[in-house]
Amino acid sequence: MLTVSNLSLRVGKRILFEDVNIKFTPGNCYGLIGANGAGKSTFLKILSGEIDPTTGSVEVTPGERMAVLRQNQTTYDEFPVLQTVIMGHERLYKIMQEKDAIYAKPDFSEEDGVKASELEAEFADLNGWDAESEAAELLSGLGVKEELHYQLMKDIPANDKVRVLLAQALFGNPEILLLDEPTNNLDIESVLWLDNFLAEFKNTVIVVSHDRHFLDQVCTHIADLDFAKITLFSGNYTFWYESSQLALRQRQDQNKKAEDKRKELQEFIQRFSANVAKSKQATARKKMLEKLTLEDIKPSSRKYPYIAFKPDREVGDQVLTVEHLSASSEGTVLFKGVSFTLNKGDKAAILGRDSVAVSAFYQILMGERKPDKGTFKWGITTSQGYLPNDNTEYFKNDLNLVDWLRQYSREKDESFIRGFLGRMLFSGDEALKKSNVLSGGEKMRCMISRMMLIGANVLLLDEPTNHLDLESITAFNNGLKDFKGGSVLFTSHDHQFVQTVANRIIELTPNGIIDKMMEYDEYIVDPAVKTQREALYGGVLV
Repeated sequence: MLTVSNLSLRVGKRILFEDVNIKFTPGNCYGLIGANGAGKSTFLKILSGEIDPTTGSVEVTPGERMAVLRQNQTTYDEFPVLQTVIMGHERLYKIMQEKDAIYAKPDFSEEDGVKASELEAEFADLNGWDAESEAAELLSGLGVKEELHYQLMKDIPANDKVRVLLAQALFGNPEILLLDEPTNNLDIESVLWLDNFLAEFKNTVIVVSHDRHFLDQVCTHIADLDFAKITLFSGNYTFWYESSQLALRQRQDQNKKAEDKRKELQEFIQRFSANVAKSKQATARKKMLEKLTLEDIKPSSRKYPYIAFKPDREVGDQVLTVEHLSASSEGTVLFKGVSFTLNKGDKAAILGRDSVAVSAFYQILMGERKPDKGTFKWGITTSQGYLPNDNTEYFKNDLNLVDWLRQYSREKDESFIRGFLGRMLFSGDEALKKSNVLSGGEKMRCMISRMMLIGANVLLLDEPTNHLDLESITAFNNGLKDFKGGSVLFTSHDHQFVQTVANRIIELTPNGIIDKMMEYDEYIVDPAVKTQREALYGGVLV
């Protein structure tokens, strides 16, 4: 068990947490949510002992082990992959080192024999004989190929390093598991594997993620960081979101009688209970929901931006034709043989295991890069709005946000410009911030303001949910669902974003493409698609 008592953290005059009291118990997965900058990652660092709180304490039940998903990919550069995973269990790894040192001694003594015997007994108790096979199983489950298991960390691709560090955190069945954005850079198969792993995990998990579908799949509780407090709610993210919206509506409706509000709450709980019936924790969750009272649900202080894309003109029937497009980088094929026609009304999710390949595809369509082979042609009625994965080039000046956005507008009036910034929560003095000092999330919100302003009828979005908080992702999601009069090509690792927006899936591979008119959930389980993907990727997928 993990217990937080009277915990506070002040950074200068700012209060991140104030008198937080909370218990995290075994068998539950807690999704820690809060606005960008609220202190979610900081709270995890306090729990792990990396940062000391201003006041209060964190207590772990004696004998229980805590594992943390590490973010620094260079820490283990000189260690083999398999060894790096085992290092996640510090005591086991230390025993292995001590054993090896004793057995390597040229003057092995009787005392050494006694010590070795003690170490062997503890080694066996910690399931050390199965350590390598367990580590290999975790790596394979996360999509790290077997031929990489004995290579040094510095010699494997960055995407695989992320997976190794995740395997390190999961290794050895820790009693408490802290995960900060564990699905970042994971492909479809790896995320599904992690979903299943955590759903079956018997101990305590605390996870920070901007992936709403992932939170819905794995969480039994939501720990909401708001008003410098952390409040626990039973259920997953969608239940928290919908109940907080219900509470907000009820608070705003001052004339509604308490009895009517209770009836509305009961109907909501019944509806939601039916929706979670397929989850592994359905029975437990249902009991929790049935105990919920009107006083238990509270509105959130979160502010949701307003995102709506309205094209200046409706796109015609001819949108985009791509024929035999191929691209490579430093001798490596990124994709080849890409041919398709984008139709009016298509909202196509562009998938690919290699994010570099997907970004290159967008760059070619926007004329920023030349293909190795093939052609593409935009329809004469189209106008493109592009949201690149890397937006650094847009923010190399010191303009304030009003002047920054004015660059892209035919209408130069300040109140008009401020209106678009205000939709993305840049109001008052916030709109006078310098563009070159913005955070990643603020830059993305500026780029979205720009896209709304230019009125394009074809949107190209390369990882638009990166750096955004859950509120902005939800608003963006709804804005794309409601987009009419044009077409969309987009890429996102947010499962729910893809599932609720895309009516078509196009996957780029080094050996061709898969192009299906279907929803994402159908795509990832379709047997024919799986067979086709395995053929194009040249092997069995995890």
